[in-house]
Amino acid sequence: MNPRYELEFVEAIHSREPVGGLTHNFYRYPARFSPLFARGAIKMLTEPGELVLDPFMGGGTALVEARVLGRQAIGSDINPLSIFITQVKTTPLSASDIAQIEAWGATLGPELNLRNEAVRDWDWIRAGYQRNIDGKSTWAIRKALELGLTAVAGLPEETQRRFARCALLRTGQWALDCRSHIPSVSEFRLQLKVNLENMIASAQEYAHAAATAETYVAEGESIRTVTLLQSVVGIDRNETVRCAPAPALILTSPPYPGVHVLYHRWQVQGRRETPAPYWIANCLDGNFASYYTFGDRQQQNLMSYFQQLQAGFESLARLADARTVLVQMVAFSDPASQLPRYLEMLKQAGWFEVSYPTISNGRDGRVWRETPNRKWYADQRGIIPASKEVVLFHRLP
Repeated sequence: MNPRYELEFVEAIHSREPVGGLTHNFYRYPARFSPLFARGAIKMLTEPGELVLDPFMGGGTALVEARVLGRQAIGSDINPLSIFITQVKTTPLSASDIAQIEAWGATLGPELNLRNEAVRDWDWIRAGYQRNIDGKSTWAIRKALELGLTAVAGLPEETQRRFARCALLRTGQWALDCRSHIPSVSEFRLQLKVNLENMIASAQEYAHAAATAETYVAEGESIRTVTLLQSVVGIDRNETVRCAPAPALILTSPPYPGVHVLYHRWQVQGRRETPAPYWIANCLDGNFASYYTFGDRQQQNLMSYFQQLQAGFESLARLADARTVLVQMVAFSDPASQLPRYLEMLKQAGWFEVSYPTISNGRDGRVWRETPNRKWYADQRGIIPASKEVVLFHRLP
């Protein structure tokens, strides 16, 4: 533990600043933790060149921060949308990439005219990926997205096309997800222009920071950021992970027990769900919410959740060594009963809790933080049990 960054980490844990900076706002991935928290943990608990692992990487926050701090990073997730978003966020764009994307964006407006004929993606349509976005109030946004995706093909490099898809994904989320009023196509075009401009500026900031970070490691070494479509259960058998050094830090936020989070759907005009994000990102889904959360929140005693999570942490224990620190941000629908059970699960998986008295703020010696107005699903806001999160520290014996 580097005491120079202890105060910075404490301030980061309790910060209520909105998520921002670098490429973090490319997409609003549900239940993401703060970049300040990730940055503080990485600086306090690792050195440049060491490995940071996030086995529930979600929107890739930990990987973005690890990259610009000069750390090696591996992230995994079972959600293909997570892989797409994180790869876009952690891929530095060249000056040529930026120029191509800017030129593409400058001519995009006329392409999104509803009088133009859209190329219908019939394979995606038949598979249900446009479900609930083709109604009376949403069809125009659906068509604008189709026109935008057709225009993406005009970019010459796959890196550029993925970036453009991400801009459409971000704007589609703004237009459709949890909105009571669906914007007009004119508003959609304007927001897409704003998003594209902001994303280009953020990508330039990230590319500069990533290039600077190369100077933090020894001469001849390079910084790698790897994303894997891989469950935490069995991650120790993945060849890429097995060949890497033991992680200095496992920094993550697993699914919260008993808390409903939609990682894989947008909610359109109430609770009508759509898998449209996968169509826009050009990746397949096909799984239920319980697949991404280790079991339905209504399951009796959350047996499946704890069994699968224990297997996952056992896999992580086989990758770690005595220097590895496991840092998690977790919340509970019923903290009084679930936290002791969660800690026992970690102990059974081979992990033992450690405390840092100089940063704790709870009577139990742990670090707790309030997150008011955390939106777990469309219509629930405010101080709910899961709005109080705890930061847990564990090591191997």
